[in-house]
Amino acid sequence: MTQLPEPVVRHWDFPRGNASVCLLVRFGTDHGVAEQQLLAGSGLTPAQLADPAALVDAHQELQVVRNLAAALPDAGLAAGTEYHATTFGIFGFAFISSTTIRDAVNLALRYLDLSFTFSIPRARLVDGQVLLELDDSALPADVSRFLVERDLSAIHTVIGELLPAGVPLTSLGFRFPEPSTADELEQFFGVAPLFGQEANAATFDATYLDQPLPQANPQTVAVCEAQCRDLVSRRRARAGIAHEVRAKLTRVGAIAEGMPGVARELNMSIRTLRRKLDESGTSFRALQDEVREALAEELLTTGALSIEDVAVRLGYAEASSFIHAFKRWKGITPAAFVRARRPTLI
Repeated sequence: MTQLPEPVVRHWDFPRGNASVCLLVRFGTDHGVAEQQLLAGSGLTPAQLADPAALVDAHQELQVVRNLAAALPDAGLAAGTEYHATTFGIFGFAFISSTTIRDAVNLALRYLDLSFTFSIPRARLVDGQVLLELDDSALPADVSRFLVERDLSAIHTVIGELLPAGVPLTSLGFRFPEPSTADELEQFFGVAPLFGQEANAATFDATYLDQPLPQANPQTVAVCEAQCRDLVSRRRARAGIAHEVRAKLTRVGAIAEGMPGVARELNMSIRTLRRKLDESGTSFRALQDEVREALAEELLTTGALSIEDVAVRLGYAEASSFIHAFKRWKGITPAAFVRARRPTLI
C-alpha cells in the first residue's frame, strides 16, 4: 500500500484566511467572552473580520487562540467541532468531492497551507494502520494542548462529514498530562486516550483510506483543485516578505532603526515595503510587536537583564512604555512574568 505524502509545510507560520479567527471569536462570544478580549493584542479589528477576502498572519490568529484559551482553557475540543468542510472554502469543497478518503488526505497534505492548522499533521502507514501524528513541537506551551485538541477534533469532524458512517479510531495518545476533560475526549473520539505519550497520535484501520466518498465528483474536484493551486501560489508568493522582515528585526539594533532601516536592508523604499506587507495581510508595526514580544520573553527568562535593560534592547525610550506593551501582550507586567517563571528556572 502506497505511503501517504509529507505535508507541504513544516511550520504553522503561514498566512491564512480569516474564517478561523471569525469562528473562534464567534465561539468565544457564544461562551461569554467579549469580542474585545478575544481580539486583544492581535491587531485585528471587527471590520477586518467582516471582509471575507482578508488574510491574517498566523501570529494574529495565534493571539486570538491565546486569548480564547486563557478564558476557556478546556474548550479546545469543543472549538474544533465547529470546523466543517465548508469552513475551508474551496479547499473544503475539494475534500467533499474527492473519490476516497485517501484522495482527500493526499489533497489536504498537498495544500495544507490553505488550512488553519497549527499542529502540523503527518500521516503514514504502519502495520495496516494509518498513524496520524500532530506535531506541536513548534507551538508555545501555553496554547499547545488547546490547539492539539482543536486541530484533531476538527480533523475528526471533517472526516465524519466526508464519510457519514465515520472512521473509528483504534488508538489515541497525547503528549500533555491527563486533563480533567479526559472523559470528554474519550466520548468524542470513541477510544480511551493515553496521556504523557511521546507524540500526539491517532490510528485507524488503513482499509478506510480506499472507502468511496458519497459525494465524489471527479469534475468538481478537478475544478476545486485548480482553484486551490491558484490560491496557494498567490499566498506563498506573498508570505515571503513577512518572514524577511521578522528575520531582519531580530538583528541587534534593527528594532530601534524601525521601518526605514529594515526597508534599506531589503533594498526597497518604505512605501514599497508598506505595500508588500499590506498585501500579505500584516503591517510593520504588527511584525515589530511580534518580534518584541518573543525577544522580551526570551530576555526576561534568562534573568540576566533588568526590565530597564530589556526595554532598551527592544528599542523603547522608557521602561514604562515597555511595561505597558508587555502587559498588553501577556496580560501581566514584566515583573510578574519574571516571578512566575522563577520557580521553573531554578
